[in-house]
Amino acid sequence: MKKLSKYLLISILFFFIISCSKSNEDKKMLKNLEGPEILYKNALNDLNNQKYDLALIKFKEIETVYSLSNEAVQAQIMMAFIEYVKMNYGDAILKFNRIIARYPSHKNIDYAYYMKAMCYFEQIENEELDGNNNIQALQNFNQIINRFPESKYARDSDQKIILVKENIAAKHMNIGLFYLDKKKYLSAMNRFKKIVEFHSTSKFVPEALHRLVEIYYSLGMMDDAEKTASVIAYNYPDSKWYEYSYQLLVPDSKKE
Repeated sequence: MKKLSKYLLISILFFFIISCSKSNEDKKMLKNLEGPEILYKNALNDLNNQKYDLALIKFKEIETVYSLSNEAVQAQIMMAFIEYVKMNYGDAILKFNRIIARYPSHKNIDYAYYMKAMCYFEQIENEELDGNNNIQALQNFNQIINRFPESKYARDSDQKIILVKENIAAKHMNIGLFYLDKKKYLSAMNRFKKIVEFHSTSKFVPEALHRLVEIYYSLGMMDDAEKTASVIAYNYPDSKWYEYSYQLLVPDSKKE
């Protein structure tokens, strides 16, 4: 009798497992009948409501179940975007790189380039830190302008490039001032020249020119000091850095 009850219990359990499995499959089939468009719309709704984990699950399902659909590509882009929103910049960059490699001709591929650039841009905290994010952001924003000049992201990329270049110039200025304070004139000179040559629109250019005047004066290179001071006088006559340079080279005279 006990053996019979045991077999009966196993049979019931087996039937229950089969029923659950079938029920789950039926639910999945019903869900899939919604199609990628509806699933994508639902995932976007979760994203807009900041339900990022739920949105990720749905976008992943679209990528897996409807891998050949347009929504599958968009789902991959949105999964990368969610990593960006969550400030998982490394993961986001990897995902955007994968999208760029897989779908170079996709209609929204400019967005992938733009968001990849933004991942680097938003990791720039100040000019004191490692300049790799500056360089990567600059390169990626330039790619958008060069590859997609008509893109709606081109104008903002151009504005971001100005900000990144200013940050790079600030970094050169800080390092140059550090070397100047240590009287390492050649190293300081190289930094100030980079600002003048590669960041000609930067607000740091007048100061960089003045620091070059200081270095030339300290090294007894008076011709170079005077030529550099004349550049400041011509381009930045109202700048305080022109005043400083003039006072340095002609200490007993007054500017007319």
